[in-house]
Amino acid sequence: MGGDITGLLAAWSAGRGGALDELMPHIHQELRQIARLQLRRERDEHTLQPTALVNEAFLRLVKQDRVAWECRDQFYAVAATTMRRILVDYARRRHAEKRGGDPERVPWDEVQLAIEPGVNLLDLESALSDLESLDARQARIVELRVFAGCTVEEAAQALDVSPATVKREWRAAQVWLRGELDDQSNRGA
Repeated sequence: MGGDITGLLAAWSAGRGGALDELMPHIHQELRQIARLQLRRERDEHTLQPTALVNEAFLRLVKQDRVAWECRDQFYAVAATTMRRILVDYARRRHAEKRGGDPERVPWDEVQLAIEPGVNLLDLESALSDLESLDARQARIVELRVFAGCTVEEAAQALDVSPATVKREWRAAQVWLRGELDDQSNRGA
């Protein structure tokens, strides 16, 4: 199945007519799983549903004509990042509407990033952007592990590095993000 997806992604990138239609049935379920994973971290009354998040992400992915899709892992990583950006945009809009209300809260207990029960999604986005300017690979590892739900081995394959490198950089990124988010929390208090 992975080879089929990779071949269809390459055909889509090359502009082969019909490749996207062939690709959709193969990727839709995995995209919904990524969307469910990301929405599980959102507030309970979030109005976006997995299907809506997948559809919005897919519309954005289709518009990316500069991407040469190399493999399924790359595609799913970009899809997860796109979904994260949609959720951040949604949180920003919601926060702006509330004018001073609490932005989206996201529980990160399972990835041990939380200093408190939830991490502010906008603060996390800001911290992740800062991390990206310091160490792009560590930021990418966080995106793959947290937003795409990748295992260490899957992240290693997507980044073409060893699992030991992912583990080491994942730990370093967690420590850095924890400190950065704690600093942001203290500044906001």
